[in-house]
Amino acid sequence: MLPNYFLADLPSEAELTATMITEACRTLKRNREQYLAPRTTRSLVELIAGLAENWFEPNYPFRQLALAEGPRATGFSREILATGLDNFFKQLTVENLNALLVQELGHGRRLDEFIGGAGESRIASPALAIGPEFLVHIGGGVVPNPAFMSLVLGLLARSAQFLKCPSGSAFLPRVFAHAIYDADKKLGACIEVAQWRGGHAALEQALFDEADCVTATGTDEALAAIRHRVPARTRFIGYGHRVSFGYVSSGMLSGFMARKIAAQAATDVVAWDQLGCLSPHVIYVEHGANIAAEQFAQMLAEELERRQEREPRGTPPTEAAAAIASRRGFYEIRAAHSPDTRFWCSANSTAWTVVYEADSQFQLSCLHRFIYVKGATDLTAALQSADSVRGKVSTVGLAAPPEQLAGMAAQLARWGVSRVCPLGQMQNPPITWRHDGRPALGDLVTWADWEQ
Repeated sequence: MLPNYFLADLPSEAELTATMITEACRTLKRNREQYLAPRTTRSLVELIAGLAENWFEPNYPFRQLALAEGPRATGFSREILATGLDNFFKQLTVENLNALLVQELGHGRRLDEFIGGAGESRIASPALAIGPEFLVHIGGGVVPNPAFMSLVLGLLARSAQFLKCPSGSAFLPRVFAHAIYDADKKLGACIEVAQWRGGHAALEQALFDEADCVTATGTDEALAAIRHRVPARTRFIGYGHRVSFGYVSSGMLSGFMARKIAAQAATDVVAWDQLGCLSPHVIYVEHGANIAAEQFAQMLAEELERRQEREPRGTPPTEAAAAIASRRGFYEIRAAHSPDTRFWCSANSTAWTVVYEADSQFQLSCLHRFIYVKGATDLTAALQSADSVRGKVSTVGLAAPPEQLAGMAAQLARWGVSRVCPLGQMQNPPITWRHDGRPALGDLVTWADWEQ
């Protein structure tokens, strides 16, 4: 049972008011000035890395709580939660956090003092990066990693932070915030976590009026509405709806290698039950190999059946289960009447579904481990088939021979993909990943130059 440190800890019947939000924001700013602003980057990096190590201890109370109560609170199975949390926290090492600082700011101490970077022009002035005094995060979706990373970035930027979660999705961010509070109560006092249903104008306006910077994740329509209400003086950083897909080169489809690639594709479908923007909707399989796209689809179905035994899917909302059942019915009928469609699914449940179609047009999945496999003559043809989502693609998971990778990655980048990774790593980006092609920490700071 978590103590009542944050607004999200209040009973569900508790009613938040705009006055409560304003008072909470101003308290956070005072705490930040006293407890967070004077901290060195090195001390914050070491604290975050040490906290991350705790999450791998079986007896760590916050890990135990997340795995014990998480399935009921989030809909993910214990196994999916354990894998997802491990994959996130293993990234938060001192080495990785320092690499992030250097990549985004040019030097690991740029948030501490005026620094002239060793690799910069001799005429460049020393520069100091300054994080926002008060940072507001508007969360979206059920995958917790974006909320976790937002809090980590805010700590590095020495910002007081208010994380607003969608109604019913605050459990894991709350647990993480409590873990920060447990590790360092003064830093925990610079963070607030709350949840309410989107569109509560009075609460959100009270929040925006106090903010120096607002980050938001959600649909393009939701972001447009938030942007309209954020004061002009306040920086707004929005992450809109994105989709992802996989691509398998014919050079990877032979014998044992094909099954290995199918297992990697299954990892991307299974991770967080396919519910993140980095999860694939479609796996394109290049023609010309001994193993056809249709055969690959069957291999993927067999692998998803095995994964269901080891990493069972969580329980989807009723409307999601109904959508899966309806779409299954459609493809079952089509497959019975057309050789261009094949269909595999879990028995007596909606746990996983694989649809093969000869038609290569990109198709949005209904997620929850519902995946399309489609053939393509080459990467150019696959991109033409995905033209309907051009500009909205976050990640492409790529399986190709080493000599093809550089050329294919460049082609994907020029088409508009902001992240290319190995198949099997789509839902596991490094912390140095530039979210939607933008610097995650660099976007938060402002700069001061000192001309000497």
